[in-house]
Amino acid sequence: MPGSGIYLVLDSASCAGRPLAEIAKAAVVGGIRTVQLRCKDMPAAEFLQEVISCARHTSGHATLLVNDRVDVYLAARAAGADVQGVHIGQSDIPVALVRELIGPEAVLGLSAATAAEITAANLVNERTPGTIDYLGVGAVHATPTKADHPEPLGYEGLARIASSSALGCVAIGGLDASDIPGVVSSGATGMAVVRAICAAGDPRAATENLLTLWEGTTP
Repeated sequence: MPGSGIYLVLDSASCAGRPLAEIAKAAVVGGIRTVQLRCKDMPAAEFLQEVISCARHTSGHATLLVNDRVDVYLAARAAGADVQGVHIGQSDIPVALVRELIGPEAVLGLSAATAAEITAANLVNERTPGTIDYLGVGAVHATPTKADHPEPLGYEGLARIASSSALGCVAIGGLDASDIPGVVSSGATGMAVVRAICAAGDPRAATENLLTLWEGTTP
């Protein structure tokens, strides 16, 4: 399930010029089980081709999610790509409407960073169970991969949010292998990484290391 374990945000601006599909393939071989494809400034047609290319490597091995662009997700599905859902932010299309658009079987993740956003997400799922599958919570630390991130939470803030959420929480924001103990102790069910894999000299080895450390730290 995307709400648990190590979660790769495959960011087009963080791959040091390497093809996204190349990083996706290496991470899947390394054992990653969730890949969110984030291409913030990419035209829809180009983003669609990236989704299709990455899906060739994730299909049957990892859950592939599209960041923000519900239209790209729907187009990829129509093109026959094996993509499983979307992850949206607070300023995107309202989460209940996204669920209507993508259907009941797709995975739907929502970013949240404040107590009010957690309360709202809990309420949505109380009213219509299954609307949201998991929350992406952060930024835990300041990060250059998302310039508009909210005030960093730190581990204590992450723990407060995780304890108040009825959903699994995936921590995100400037995280790497050294953060695993703090993230696990906060009560988060998963940890999203960007540069720790995307910018690694050997993305497969980096993935394997992260997974080994996570599995060795979680109960």
